[in-house]
Amino acid sequence: MYKWLFSILFLLFITLASFIYFEHTRSIQTITYFPIDTNTSFTTASTKIALTSEKDQQPYNISWTSQSKSNKQVYLRQDASILFANGRLKGVASKWQENTDKIYLKKELSCENSSYFQAISFHYGEVHYPEDEIKSIQQMSHDALYVANSPTVPIEPFSTPQNRFTAEWKEKLDTTTKQQLIYHWNELMQHFQIASGDYHSIPLTSLYLYNERSLPAMSQAQTDQIIGKLWEGLYKNYIIPATSGTSQLESSYIPLVLVAKDRTHLLVLFQLDGKKEKLIQRIGN
Repeated sequence: MYKWLFSILFLLFITLASFIYFEHTRSIQTITYFPIDTNTSFTTASTKIALTSEKDQQPYNISWTSQSKSNKQVYLRQDASILFANGRLKGVASKWQENTDKIYLKKELSCENSSYFQAISFHYGEVHYPEDEIKSIQQMSHDALYVANSPTVPIEPFSTPQNRFTAEWKEKLDTTTKQQLIYHWNELMQHFQIASGDYHSIPLTSLYLYNERSLPAMSQAQTDQIIGKLWEGLYKNYIIPATSGTSQLESSYIPLVLVAKDRTHLLVLFQLDGKKEKLIQRIGN
């Protein structure tokens, strides 16, 4: 009788453990690159940053959204988006859903200082066919917003300067951001003993430019594969840790993508929670 009871309890334990593992796996859904599906595509894919509070409100609020829609319902849809302010990590967001054609993400943030906000999103779909054939679709989108917060005038949000006041703020924020990033990236290059002359440098926030433009000395097909695998690594090693709730986001800056001029590999350099990281991605022939 005791053996029978033990067997039942053991079976229940295995079932419960499997259920917990399955739910945990679902909760940390990963992005996985598969060959690009030429029969499925995105009809819309966008990222938007906007001021949502009154111009005299302190602190002010911004909204940050990512949305995308594919031309048909697919097995899995996912968006991952990263927001930076003055080059520093401000927030990360990710959402996935099965058997759908659209994803919508929205975050509201409270801010105080004048800032140059940049956001980049990776829109992803996993398409399943008979006989276990799996393909994927992908696209990037980007947005930027300057917010000038001066004690003498109302808060001024803008994407493109329209007057002398906003032009001066743009120059100031651009210069400050660039100086911080160059200093930080040089630190990472020195730490990992990387010769800058051996690589093409691309800030992560500029990667969206390669949706329809090939990387240096690469074909568009190679570029799509490289970028898909790059985001696969970023999601696992940067986005998930940054969403853990324990990360000090503002200790991280915009990651730097380095494409080797000999076309053998690429690197992604970044710092998270004070730890310097280097991702390596081999490039096939």
